[in-house]
Amino acid sequence: MKNTTLFFLIAALMMAFTSCKSEFERIRTSGDVKAIYEKAEAYYAEEEYQKAQTLYELIIGSYRGRKEAEDIYYKYAYTYYHLGRYILAAYYFKNFSSTYSTSDYREEIDFMAAYSYYELSPNYRLDQSYTSKAIDDFQLFVNTYPQSERVTQCNRLIDEMRLKLEKKAFEGAKLYYDLRQYQAAIQTFENVLKDFPETGNIEEIRYMIIRSSYELAENSVVDKQRERYTDVIKETSEFAKRYSDSRFLKEVNNLREKAEDKLNTMPKFGSDS
Repeated sequence: MKNTTLFFLIAALMMAFTSCKSEFERIRTSGDVKAIYEKAEAYYAEEEYQKAQTLYELIIGSYRGRKEAEDIYYKYAYTYYHLGRYILAAYYFKNFSSTYSTSDYREEIDFMAAYSYYELSPNYRLDQSYTSKAIDDFQLFVNTYPQSERVTQCNRLIDEMRLKLEKKAFEGAKLYYDLRQYQAAIQTFENVLKDFPETGNIEEIRYMIIRSSYELAENSVVDKQRERYTDVIKETSEFAKRYSDSRFLKEVNNLREKAEDKLNTMPKFGSDS
């Protein structure tokens, strides 16, 4: 009896599944534009985005130039977003914006194009091309719609992604240091300061520049050591004046003392000795 009940339950579920599938296929292959449109709308409302997308694709051309076209394209673009296909979502959002430039949806759609790139923004360790695209598009949105209620959110997301870019640049500079490529480390740390002047890590970055400068002097040929140790002393003195209560000050002072000791034990004219 138990096996019989289970059999009928499975059979009923299969029949229900087959019936639903048959309905979708029947509509999809019907050639009835109105019926396809109505069913696409129903699937969209039910969040059956893949089915809605498939049906919208069949009728977009048929409704071109008609009042329904704008709404169809609007929802069609959103199906890609809801399905997590963000590259295509950004493409269709942008295409909607250029096609329906006077649409009441345009502000929303321009935001969603940028937000689609934000969704694609990966961990800071990976390539940040989509992060840069999102920042550019959010900034364009802010410039285009300065009175929009979405501006605050755009600025917050821009700050979030710039922090990600900053972290990637900072970690890249540290990697050069770990690889003992001190000249590259110095240049990259300096680029971080130039590209992110409002960074909250300015003391650590300047400290790392000093460390890199000291290691560069240590590993330089004799003819260049005097000049480079002198640069370290200058950098440490400037750091001490600017950041007198820094948590890095003790180590900075230690590097200055070591650089001074190195200079004091060097021949007065390095290469002539």
